[in-house]
Amino acid sequence: MKTPQHVTKISVPQPTKLFVGLYILLAISLFLYSFTQIDLGLTLTRASFFATIQHAFQYIGYFNRSLSAVLFSVILILLFFFYVIFLLFAKRDLITKKTVWVTVFLITAILTLSYTAFSYDIFNYVFDAKIVTQYNENPYFKKALDYPNDPMLSFMHWTHRTYPYGPTWLIATVPLSFLGLQYFLPTYFLFKLLAAGAYLGSVFAISRIMRVVAPKYELQAMVLFAFNPLVIIESLVSGHNDIVMMFLCLLAILLLVKKHYLVSLVVLFLSIGIKYATGFLLPLFVAIALFDRKKIPIKWEQIFITFLVAMIFALVAAVLRSTFQPWYLLFILPFAALTPRKPYIVIPTIVLSFAAVVNYLPYLYTGNWDKPIPEILLTLNVSAVVLSVLITIGYELLRRKKRLT
Repeated sequence: MKTPQHVTKISVPQPTKLFVGLYILLAISLFLYSFTQIDLGLTLTRASFFATIQHAFQYIGYFNRSLSAVLFSVILILLFFFYVIFLLFAKRDLITKKTVWVTVFLITAILTLSYTAFSYDIFNYVFDAKIVTQYNENPYFKKALDYPNDPMLSFMHWTHRTYPYGPTWLIATVPLSFLGLQYFLPTYFLFKLLAAGAYLGSVFAISRIMRVVAPKYELQAMVLFAFNPLVIIESLVSGHNDIVMMFLCLLAILLLVKKHYLVSLVVLFLSIGIKYATGFLLPLFVAIALFDRKKIPIKWEQIFITFLVAMIFALVAAVLRSTFQPWYLLFILPFAALTPRKPYIVIPTIVLSFAAVVNYLPYLYTGNWDKPIPEILLTLNVSAVVLSVLITIGYELLRRKKRLT
């Protein structure tokens, strides 16, 4: 007689709890490590006790770079180890949806308070909104360098550029600047909260989309996105606006699968109005609405793969315009999560995400992006693409061999 499925789930809580507990400790380690990267021109607090702690962390990040690189490497390897473990748990029903959500909320609470260790973009977001709220100017025509006496210039990068984003991002961030009352730290954390909310919203949207189109794979899809270390670092630690763009895109897809076509298009336009990349999906949204009107069956898994391919073009366009940045993978990772039963998507997701986060390691070790680092990173990223293809082929050959035997 077969054991009921619900009994199997109840019989394995302890290993799951252990791994979740260790994972939370790992998130705390990432939180602490982030403060080793506080810019030397930035003072988070003038309280002597905390200033002493800040200087101790900065010493590791800036004056003991070999130790900093080792610490980051260990954290990174462990993050991906747990990522694979949780994917296996989800595939084998060894973890519940409730446990996933509790873990997601805990790491969000921890890492929202972290320092934006791997990017300076959030400072530009803050200043762009500040141009409106404090200086009463238009950031599309004004840049940070136009305000040389502003104290933020002591720790900002890219002060020479005008506003590069769409109007949606300005509409979302100007209220945060008003709420921050021109104080840097409260405003900074309001921006981090926006990114954290978008991360949670993205996980929720993925869950609800899969509940409609493929409920059997809902948990796998959630885990594939929510515990991806690159997603966590770029969303919760660095707070990139790409996660807000992709949340709105996923919300538009959720409305799409529920056949709310007009509202879906409105939300997609809001997503496009942040960073333009999701504009590549607009023709596909229109085509799906037309298919449904003509009673043409919609195979959602194939649609999600088509979305992924379209956003690969968006990623390539972004790379050609500037250079590859790890957070650009946020363009495609949500769609990879929506196809969790495809090994030829899941395997490259893991391999390429790992390689993308490793892109930070040379800078952490040397403190610069000078030659030969760009050549090394190009070799790394190309090798990761080749490796993901080889691993996928090897996996498929092994799976076929098992079927034959």
